[in-house]
Amino acid sequence: MLTVGEVAREAGASGSAIRFYERQGLITASRTSGNQRRFGPDAACRVRVARVAQRIGLSVGEIRDLLADLPPEPALTDWQRLHDRLTAEADRRIAELHAALGDIRSGRRLCDL
Repeated sequence: MLTVGEVAREAGASGSAIRFYERQGLITASRTSGNQRRFGPDAACRVRVARVAQRIGLSVGEIRDLLADLPPEPALTDWQRLHDRLTAEADRRIAELHAALGDIRSGRRLCDL
């Protein structure tokens, strides 16, 4: 079981980010008898995935739903499925942005788009 600091170090995030992700339900922790958080071995990976998902524009709720589909101890195939879903979503959003850019570059007045 990992501490907040260990997860933060492995994920390349701050301790406050780890606590935020826990509050948002993106990762879960158990508590020791001294009330300290302890995270499972995949917590850092989940945080890194959440950060990538944020970079492509997913909301915290969308990321929560995405990570909720992972079993408690994900296998490589589970991570691959998540990878494929994120890739497809990024491609979809990029296509939408290209279409919007095409509209902007069309020469029409912006208020007519």
